[in-house]
Amino acid sequence: MDHIFDQNQPIYLQIIQRMYAKILRGEYQPGEKLPSVIEAAMGYKVNHNTIARVYSEMVRSGVAIIRRGEGTFVTEDQSVLDALHITMRRSQLETFLTEMHRLGYSNSEILQALEEYVHGNEADLNYKELGQ
Repeated sequence: MDHIFDQNQPIYLQIIQRMYAKILRGEYQPGEKLPSVIEAAMGYKVNHNTIARVYSEMVRSGVAIIRRGEGTFVTEDQSVLDALHITMRRSQLETFLTEMHRLGYSNSEILQALEEYVHGNEADLNYKELGQ
């Protein structure tokens, strides 16, 4: 597991984001048991209380459920997982757009660059950016 953390954001929030990403990628399927608190703490190289907080927040948000005596599981409620997908996508787009605007790009320039990138014209994009 990835255990390099950004010092500008609480570690537990970063772990939540990583766990959510794993759920969205299908590494953790709906209804699947998540690693135990101790296993996850060892994997992320954090205190087990940090993981307990992560799981508590995931349960509070509805993305995970606790089955007494069994552990913590990914929810099987597809509407919750769909909402998570939308929320994560929106968050990533907001971060990306904020940074691009800080660099001085207009929305049309951002859209053009994205289209070129997505359509496999990375080489053209790189040459244009380098002025070649």
